[in-house]
Amino acid sequence: MFQSLTFSNILIVLVCLLVSMTIHEFMHGYVGYKLGDDTALEHGRLSFNPLRHIDPMMTIVLPAITLLLFHAPILAAKPVPFDPRRLKYDEYGAAMLAAAGPLSNLALAFAAALLLRFVDLGAFLDQAVAFFAELNVALFVFNLIPIPPLDGSRVLYAFAPEPLQDLMRQIEPFGFYIIIGLVLWGGAGGLLANLNNFVLSWLP
Repeated sequence: MFQSLTFSNILIVLVCLLVSMTIHEFMHGYVGYKLGDDTALEHGRLSFNPLRHIDPMMTIVLPAITLLLFHAPILAAKPVPFDPRRLKYDEYGAAMLAAAGPLSNLALAFAAALLLRFVDLGAFLDQAVAFFAELNVALFVFNLIPIPPLDGSRVLYAFAPEPLQDLMRQIEPFGFYIIIGLVLWGGAGGLLANLNNFVLSWLP
């Protein structure tokens, strides 16, 4: 998106990431709260303060390393805690909680696309809003990968047969390493890029 890593461009990337990540994690906690689980509230995660959602290793160190080594940042926020025993609708409630994060990113991308379509912000802000839309589409698509611990796995788990649920529980401790391997070396990066472009093509 950006042709050069100027200070202003880096600042745009950081602001867009923090806003998108914060709203994503807030929506997990908010939907959990509406479904009867106040665990996120108890842990101070029903907040729009991005510092509440940053994990030092996964949000700062990991993207810095992957950006330097692979020229593609991979990051994750601190997971929002929830207690599935408190949620309404059992596994389907957990699926609704999980889906809330990626769907919030899709909604942000849609709002940004509408802003670009109907408001002339000037070249600099147009570029920033376009990046914001693309980033949120990428977060929407990436988080729906059905491999634990990503949100898509929680949605799939609610509808999966018992043998698949067992498999997902077994691979969850290694899930993030599997995802990194698939994205960086297994060809999944190209598939995700195509899915991003498909979703972007449907925005206003």
